[in-house]
Amino acid sequence: MQLHLVTLGLKKRRIVSIRIGFIGAGQMASALASGFSAADANVTPEAISFYDPSEESQQRFCDRVSGANALESAESVIAASDIVFLAVKPQIMPLVLPEIAAWIDDQVLVVSIAAGVSLATMADALGSTRLIRVMPNTPCLVGTSAAVYSPAAGASEEDCIRLGQLLNSTGLAFQLAESYLDAVTGLSGSGPAYVYNIIEGLSDGGVAMGLPREIATKLAAQTVKGAAEMVLETGLHPGALKDQVTSPGGTTIAGLRAMEDRGVSGAMMAAVEAATKRSRELG
Repeated sequence: MQLHLVTLGLKKRRIVSIRIGFIGAGQMASALASGFSAADANVTPEAISFYDPSEESQQRFCDRVSGANALESAESVIAASDIVFLAVKPQIMPLVLPEIAAWIDDQVLVVSIAAGVSLATMADALGSTRLIRVMPNTPCLVGTSAAVYSPAAGASEEDCIRLGQLLNSTGLAFQLAESYLDAVTGLSGSGPAYVYNIIEGLSDGGVAMGLPREIATKLAAQTVKGAAEMVLETGLHPGALKDQVTSPGGTTIAGLRAMEDRGVSGAMMAAVEAATKRSRELG
């Protein structure tokens, strides 16, 4: 298995000034753009351009990335960019790819964040193999993204390093073979929604036991954040960390038993599987 973790070595290097464009300005596009511009002074808002026919998406993008350039066409974005992110819904990609093919050449690196759309599909439509697929997630907006990227044959090592620097500036970035991306979509791509569901459930439990809603939600969110940091910082298996806070006959084991009785672990596994299968269907 090919595994490349972009970590501190890249993070210490300054990102060379890059012109970045987005075709599609939805939630993920604006989150990435905001993360990139906030993380490094060499990726300025003025170097970011985007195109989206939706006025609502345009406004949200500009609100998140003040100074970014809203352009009138995808062609204009491509002409103004060194790296172009295709940030449209997977169902729209078959319409977008032929439309932009005439303007794509090997001078621009094309990065797709559309779930399920393969590198081969994009290469056939665009006539270029200077392509990279990425599955980021929305916590890039607050610098805690988990992203995986997979290059096509025409993407150079420098392309991968440059993109790795960008993604690493907003969290963690791994390079994996494309065959893993559907599973990545099911786990970390969709994962924030699962975690929000868990936080909401914990908060609801606290409210049911008498806690004020605001305090319950903050306690739940901080607990999830702290537990995640423990896994990342210690390198211990989650099961080992769980055992550290589970005393015989205590409160935690009572809560864990209730979770097991309701199949919480199985539900999480099923969620990842369902989202992975859906990603494959989209391809």
